[in-house]
Amino acid sequence: MRRLVLLTTLLTGLAQAAEPPSIDVHRDANCGCCKAWISHLQANGFQVNDHVETDMSAVKTRLGVPHSLGSCHTGVIDGKFVEGHVPAADILKLRQRPDLLGAAVPGMPMGSPGMEMNGRQDAYQVIGLGRNGQQQVLADYPGK
Repeated sequence: MRRLVLLTTLLTGLAQAAEPPSIDVHRDANCGCCKAWISHLQANGFQVNDHVETDMSAVKTRLGVPHSLGSCHTGVIDGKFVEGHVPAADILKLRQRPDLLGAAVPGMPMGSPGMEMNGRQDAYQVIGLGRNGQQQVLADYPGK
């Protein structure tokens, strides 16, 4: 009986590990780059729950996104905000950071996921917001 319980626990853990990460994305109905970012997430194994909103400012306020870190869409994963065009790999890293409330790519930098247009790539950073209110650079992407 004990072996059966251990085997069941092991198999359940493996099944959970294989499940794709799920993220809620809040966006305006008419935003094309938001849809492109969602495609980026899906292409990188995320299950996206798409929420079309009429008042994104209210969503950002409710989720604690500072105005200085604002962008067009806001995701939520594991209770943390993901603001703007954050690359999927950096979202996975955010999940491992209990000291952070969220991460953001402020503005809409060309070349970031969902903003790939005309081959242009601006430099941008992924900024983390700590539980203490301090901001820190989590990733630095150079321009081309």
